[in-house]
Amino acid sequence: MIETKRFSLVKPTADTPFHIDFDWWKKNERDWHVYLRSLLCAEHRDAFMDADEGQTIDWVDPVTAEVKQVEGIQNALMSHCVKQPDFLTEQTALVEAVFRLFLTNGNIPMSSKDLGARLNRPPETILRTLAGPRVYKGIRPSFS
Repeated sequence: MIETKRFSLVKPTADTPFHIDFDWWKKNERDWHVYLRSLLCAEHRDAFMDADEGQTIDWVDPVTAEVKQVEGIQNALMSHCVKQPDFLTEQTALVEAVFRLFLTNGNIPMSSKDLGARLNRPPETILRTLAGPRVYKGIRPSFS
């Protein structure tokens, strides 16, 4: 059976929430682990140098208290590395800044209005970038 790609007929607006679709990374054969390792602070880069890929731990969402399975590297990023002053700066490129912001907030969906307010960037530019035909770093609309 041939799998066809389905496109949503719903066009995202400034109020449409976005999130990182981690399954996108798997489906597109992205090397998630290499990318995450590149975002680690120096302390955790050394700590995870010899760690096996795919080891998961229980992580508690600070907003919903929902327990989720996340990789150890992802937990280190979300609990420590994102708090480092150089993790997300005014000079961080737009798509990278959005991706890193989702890491800092536990991947809680945010609209382009919310993202713009948090990143001090125009929401319209964020929306045009994220709602276009190309998927950047797995950032996709969070239609529920």
